[in-house]
Amino acid sequence: MIKALNTNICEEHVFSNIFKTLSKDVHNFLRYKYGDGLNPKDKVQEAFIKLWDNCKNISPEKAKSFLFTTANNMMLNEVKHQKVVLRHQQIKPKSYTNENPEFLMEESEYMKKYQRALAKLTEAQRVAFLMNRIEGKKHKEIAEELGISRKGVEKRIYGALNKLRKEIDGI
Repeated sequence: MIKALNTNICEEHVFSNIFKTLSKDVHNFLRYKYGDGLNPKDKVQEAFIKLWDNCKNISPEKAKSFLFTTANNMMLNEVKHQKVVLRHQQIKPKSYTNENPEFLMEESEYMKKYQRALAKLTEAQRVAFLMNRIEGKKHKEIAEELGISRKGVEKRIYGALNKLRKEIDGI
C-alpha cells in the first residue's frame, strides 16, 4: 500500500512513485481481462493522465482504486465503441440511386460533349478556364501564375465560356 505521509498526488515524487508502483499492475489487469487488441498500454496512460488531472481531489490511499476503476471503464467504453464500429462495417451501402436510367444516360452524354468541347478550346483558354472553374482560383491569382494581365485572363475565360456554350447545347 502507498504511504500517505501528509502528501498529495500533485507532488511529482508522489505521483512518480504511484506510477512506478501501479502502472504494471493496471496494465496486467487490463491485458488479462481484455487482451492486447484494445491497447491496454494506452488506457493505462490515459488513466494516469486522469489521475494527474484530479490529483487534488484524490488521496494517495484512493489512487489504486481510482486507477483500476478508471482504466476498466475506459476499456469498457472501447469495447462498446468497437461493437458500434463492427455493426456499421456490416451494414452494406445501398447499391442503387434515385436517378433513373434516362438521367444517367443524359449525364453521360453531357460529359462526353463537355470533354469534346474542352478539347476544342485553345490551350491558353483551357488552362485559364480550368484553373478558374476546377481549382477555384480568382482571376488575379491566375494572372500571377501565368504571368499575364488580369484582363488577359478574363478574355481567355470568357472566350472559353462562349465556345463551350456554342459547342454544348442547353447550357
